[in-house]
Amino acid sequence: MRNMTLTAGATLLLTTASYAACPAVTHSDMGGVGAGAFPGQYELAEFEAAAGCTMEFSANPEMDTLNGELRGNPALPALADRIPAEPLVVVPYEEVGAYGGTMHALSNATEAGTSDFLSIRHVNLVRYADDLNTIVPNIAKSWSWNDDFTQLTFNLRAGHKWSDGAPFTSADVKFWYDNLALDSKVIEKPKDYVLVGGEPMTVDTPDALTVVFNLPAPKPGLLAHFATSFAQGFQPKHFLGQYHPDINPDADKLAAECGFENGLAVLSAYFGNSDWTDTPSPMLRTPDQVACLPADTHPTLESHVYVSDTTEGRKLVANPYFHMVDTTGQQLPYISRQDELYANDNEVRLLKLVNAEADYKSQSLTLAGAPQLMDGMENGDYTVQMAPTIAMDVFSFNLTSEDEGKREVFGNLDFRKAMSIAINRDELNEVAFFGQGEAKQYIGFSPTPAFVDPALLSSNTEFDPAGAKALLDGIGMVDTDSDGFRELPNGEKIVLNMQFATQGIAGEVVELVAQNWADVGVQTAVKEVTPDEYRSAQSSNQLDVGMWKKGQPVGIVLGNNELWVPPFENYFGHRTGMLWATWLDSNGAEGIEPPQFVKDLMADVEAFQSAVPGSAEAGEIGARMAAAMAENLLFIGTVQAPNLVYHRNSLVNVAEFKTQSYEYYRTYPYVAPQWFLKN
Repeated sequence: MRNMTLTAGATLLLTTASYAACPAVTHSDMGGVGAGAFPGQYELAEFEAAAGCTMEFSANPEMDTLNGELRGNPALPALADRIPAEPLVVVPYEEVGAYGGTMHALSNATEAGTSDFLSIRHVNLVRYADDLNTIVPNIAKSWSWNDDFTQLTFNLRAGHKWSDGAPFTSADVKFWYDNLALDSKVIEKPKDYVLVGGEPMTVDTPDALTVVFNLPAPKPGLLAHFATSFAQGFQPKHFLGQYHPDINPDADKLAAECGFENGLAVLSAYFGNSDWTDTPSPMLRTPDQVACLPADTHPTLESHVYVSDTTEGRKLVANPYFHMVDTTGQQLPYISRQDELYANDNEVRLLKLVNAEADYKSQSLTLAGAPQLMDGMENGDYTVQMAPTIAMDVFSFNLTSEDEGKREVFGNLDFRKAMSIAINRDELNEVAFFGQGEAKQYIGFSPTPAFVDPALLSSNTEFDPAGAKALLDGIGMVDTDSDGFRELPNGEKIVLNMQFATQGIAGEVVELVAQNWADVGVQTAVKEVTPDEYRSAQSSNQLDVGMWKKGQPVGIVLGNNELWVPPFENYFGHRTGMLWATWLDSNGAEGIEPPQFVKDLMADVEAFQSAVPGSAEAGEIGARMAAAMAENLLFIGTVQAPNLVYHRNSLVNVAEFKTQSYEYYRTYPYVAPQWFLKN
């Protein structure tokens, strides 16, 4: 036995590494072992053949204690009965890790700035490898398409179990799809990614390890959706199903015994009444409910499981049934505990990072914080990566504003052109992004695909305040009271209320753009709000100006049309045209009918998703979509610049990020369960 100090003075006893018959292969030293079918990982038999070994498995020596913190979990069986018969073998980046310790994370609030931390433990059927080009197995062992992309078959891992030890099978995928994702009693409106051209799929389960998605039309991007989305394609039927009245006739009675109105109320509480996987659960509501509910949170396949959820933060412990192992047979994750703290103030977060009070942070960091973080690197013993981004800070005007005078102006393309060319992007780049970025127009795709005319990227991005003033004059926005600011064509005063949240956009960017607009005579008022306040105002159609990051790779557009259909994003992203969305959802009974170019975008994205990726047809449709997005200035692009990834040097196996972005689901391509803490 040997002692190893990990974090905060905690000392754990760890067994001396015993690598059995298999070598400690890492990315930095493959030891002559050949590459597998997919980068950075192997199936068990594949690795044993490549390495010429028979793998022996070992587990975190704390696992019985950790399992004891998962209320409702039974005593642990032997490791061989916890991991799948064919676990996924992950190649660590730098070192085969050591068990133990607590990883400290920093989020903004309960549902704000949490996706980066969630992505550390996230799993889905497949994922993108760290090259951001190759889709690789994860929960699913393999998959296959039919010839015309209308049938996608997944093969699961024999012996895979939920975090409470119950078997994970194809029934859990079908339950997610039929009883949650498509059930209007649970989620009011199905998400686009569970539909094909607006029509539902069907799910067949010929056996416990086979799932077949039958599509009503081709949708090759469905696989990319599972590789990138936080919305997991499975839920625990054995746990959540007992509260669904279509599955358990006693669901309402069971729920009432726990203080809930009915079974659907339990599903809404656990499933968040949406597809978001990080909403607070009913844990710790009242002592009697805690005693009644079978567990504090629903079982998961993720690397860590909730054991505490408060207004200050959340605590998690390692999943004793996790399906990954390293090349020596050690079950992942290495890190025993995760501790998430909430800090909604940007300056407070930066100070905590400078003081090395968190082990990792990326979401909500901006280049504005780079000098402060860089200055503290040596004393704090941490690293700050500057990684490219996919999304950029984007502005939009509320084209369905409740104020008819504003709506008329916002809906005028000349107004939007004026406001775009009024922005001094070169100054914005130098002041807010330290000259590291590139001025760009928003085109709906990022990175820019080969089928897009590069000239679109500079469309209406020139700094031309005189031209902006001429356009505003031309639409009747003039200064009628000589106060230096223009009025609406109807004579009413206009002040653009520019509410922003630092989770979505840097305050420096907002201030500079607001000043640019004021310089051409459009009065502005800037106010920082919390992410929840921003989202609430946005979704209730109360914003004048939308401000948030936006961008999406082609692969994700192929699986999810959200960025092309009103309101052009989900609740957590950058939306506009809320009353267009109401019109569509109500079949024209309510809201405002969208203009023809929006209807054309909707038709084109459906056609784009059904076309063969890379084909001439797909390129033609995609080019038309990008041109319509850029030319109509639904969203006004600014500067695309790199952003920051922070980690303490004691956190080992953190890869060099190809991008700091939400679009590939943050850390998910980099297999964070291999991270470990080391002094």
